[in-house]
Amino acid sequence: MRSQQGELDAVLMYQRLAKIVKTEEERAVFVQLAKEEGRHASVFHRYTKEALKPGRAKSYLIAVLYYVLGRNRLYKVIAKGEYDAAVAYEHLISEFPEVQSVKDDEKRHGDIVSALIQK
Repeated sequence: MRSQQGELDAVLMYQRLAKIVKTEEERAVFVQLAKEEGRHASVFHRYTKEALKPGRAKSYLIAVLYYVLGRNRLYKVIAKGEYDAAVAYEHLISEFPEVQSVKDDEKRHGDIVSALIQK
C-alpha cells in the first residue's frame, strides 16, 4: 500500500512541476512522468484493492524546493528518489511480476530527470 501511495503522490508532484518549470521541454517531460506514475499506481491498486487518494503535501513541498534548492539540486533529489524506488520494488517482482515494468520505468524516470540537469 505504501508503494501505491508513493506513486499516487508522485502524480501530483510531477503535475505541480509541469506547472512551474520554465521550459516547454521540461513541462512535457513532467506531464509524461505524471501519466506513467498514474499507471504505476494502478498496477499496485490491482494488488492491494485499496482506493487511496494522493497526498498533496509532497506536491506543495516540491514547488517550494524548486525555488529554495534550485532546479538542478532538486532534480538530483528527484532522480535519486526514482532510483531508490526501482531498488525498493525489486523484492516484489517474484510475487507480483507486473512490478518489473514499474521498476524499469522508475530507473528510466531517474535517467530522464538526471538528463534534464545537463541542459
